[in-house]
Amino acid sequence: MHNLFFLQDIAGTSDKIMKFLTSESFLTLLGNVASALLVFIIGSFIINKLMKVLQKYFVKIRMDESLRPFLISLMSVLFKVMLLLATAATLGMDVMSFVAIFSAAAFAVGLALQGGLSNFAGGVMILLFKPFKIGDVISAQGFTGKVKEIQIFNTILLTPDSRTVMLPNGPLSNGAIENITMAGIRRVDMTFGIGYGDDIDQAKQVLMEVLKTCPLVPEPELAAIVVSELAGSSVNIAVMPHCQSADYLGVKAFMNENVKKAFDKANIGIPYNTMDVNIVSQPK
Repeated sequence: MHNLFFLQDIAGTSDKIMKFLTSESFLTLLGNVASALLVFIIGSFIINKLMKVLQKYFVKIRMDESLRPFLISLMSVLFKVMLLLATAATLGMDVMSFVAIFSAAAFAVGLALQGGLSNFAGGVMILLFKPFKIGDVISAQGFTGKVKEIQIFNTILLTPDSRTVMLPNGPLSNGAIENITMAGIRRVDMTFGIGYGDDIDQAKQVLMEVLKTCPLVPEPELAAIVVSELAGSSVNIAVMPHCQSADYLGVKAFMNENVKKAFDKANIGIPYNTMDVNIVSQPK
């Protein structure tokens, strides 16, 4: 008897399921889901293609390299939000309610991620006031490197020893930034020591001759060569030529090597620290 009632319940449930599956509301829901899925797939494809077209267009019109990735990222986010709204509308959802829920969620996330909003605002400030651009060498937040990319929330630096550093835009825009390459030229400050018994004028002449042979210094005769310090064991002579920013390290390396060779030929000594050790024998 129990088995009969059980079979009747199963049959009744099956009839209800079949009626639901063949009902107009289920077919409408199924059609909406299929349409929403189609809208999402086609919309995603169109957005990806549009982003590629915009990127090529920005390159064609020679838009600032610093602004280009920022705008692409921002527009991609906006288009994807619009796609989600269109997908929700296709499902039959109330878009205004969805927008209200999304806004409330965004506000809650914004409160939880105030640092992220600060970094976004910092990125906007950097792009507006342009304290640096892609390719510049900057020193900020304790790091020095070439600006590789300016993103929505971070700026990516490539250090001289090939390390990648990501600096948050918020602290970066509010802190001190040293743009090393903005001017295009840079003064190279070098100091060479000679002995107190050496001829200062001869040493300065040798330094100028070496400087004139450096291919990275465009106007060596304009460089200042002066006695900068009478130190404890040496007379220090400062050499200050100008060069292109990219040649800064090359000029230093050239001068260090060739000044040593030229001083040796001219019998000009370069003082160095020495230590005298006196051994006193104690009487037995």
